[in-house]
Amino acid sequence: MTLQQGRCEACRKDAPRATPEERSLWGQELPHWTVEQEHGVDQLVRVFTFGNFSQALDFTLRVGQMADEQNHHPSILTEWGKVTVRWWTHVLGGLHRNDYICAAKSELLYA
Repeated sequence: MTLQQGRCEACRKDAPRATPEERSLWGQELPHWTVEQEHGVDQLVRVFTFGNFSQALDFTLRVGQMADEQNHHPSILTEWGKVTVRWWTHVLGGLHRNDYICAAKSELLYA
């Protein structure tokens, strides 16, 4: 099963973070995403580009709807012609399989 077909699970404080091996494997399905650290927390990040603000806003709304369906929510910055999406698991202070699933689903929404 690909990440795009996955479903987020309820994340508990004692859930395991993604291992380096998992991050490497799942990252192969997400070549446009990078792992960046913000405030000491690893986050999956991608900037999506658009031709105007309306397209960027429409994408933001679709990512938000998917996030609600998955019960896993990103940080989203919407600007003229681009949307920056950051996924990480707040309760873990790092990356979990859920973040990779939602990043893959974000890719589907952009395609």
